[in-house]
Amino acid sequence: MAIETTPFDAADAIDTPEEQAQLLAEAFASGDPKIVTSALGMIARARGIAKLAQELGLSREALYKATGPEGNPTLATLMGIMRATGLKLSAVPGR
Repeated sequence: MAIETTPFDAADAIDTPEEQAQLLAEAFASGDPKIVTSALGMIARARGIAKLAQELGLSREALYKATGPEGNPTLATLMGIMRATGLKLSAVPGR
């Protein structure tokens, strides 16, 4: 008898603004742009790609591309995602 599995998407596990903010804070703390991009993608999927893309004035495809595995979102896209999701970007002294 085969084991039945279902796909897992981490975006389903971050459904509150606090969880999304924590995820993004940890991504920024990593210093790795790919981790930040991945976190932005998870937050976008958690919020709803179509709705978020419409708020940003982007196509769904453009938002998927910007926040996908090979994505490199512009500063404008990053700021738009932050604004649309109610998250704030701030700087703190390093080290």
